[in-house]
Amino acid sequence: MLGNLPYITVVIVAGIGIYAMMWKRNLIKVVIGVSLLESAVNLFLVSLGYRAGGVAPIYTNAPSTKMVLPTPQALTLTSIVIGVAVDALLLSFCVVIYRHYGTLDPRKVRRLRG
Repeated sequence: MLGNLPYITVVIVAGIGIYAMMWKRNLIKVVIGVSLLESAVNLFLVSLGYRAGGVAPIYTNAPSTKMVLPTPQALTLTSIVIGVAVDALLLSFCVVIYRHYGTLDPRKVRRLRG
C-alpha cells in the first residue's frame, strides 16, 4: 500500500483540480484547479521515474546498480516552466476580465457579453 501512495496522491490531487475547474464559480479558483492538475501531472511524471535504491545517472564510473530514469525528470522541469507560464497567462486574463466586467463569476461575464 505504501508503494502506491504517490499514485493515490496523484489521483486525489487531480480529482480536486478537476472538481475546482468544473464546479467552482470564481475564475481564480478555476486557475487554482488548473495549477493543481499541473502539479498532479508533475508528481505522476516524477513517480514514474523513481527506482527503489537507484542512483542518479550523473556519474561517469557508475556502480552496477539500478539508476533512476532521467527522462521523466527532464519532462517535469519542462512541465513546471510551461505551467508557470500558463498560470501567469490565466491570472492576467482574470485581471483583464475583472477590470472590464467588474466580476470574476463566469456566468455573469457570459450574460454581460451580449
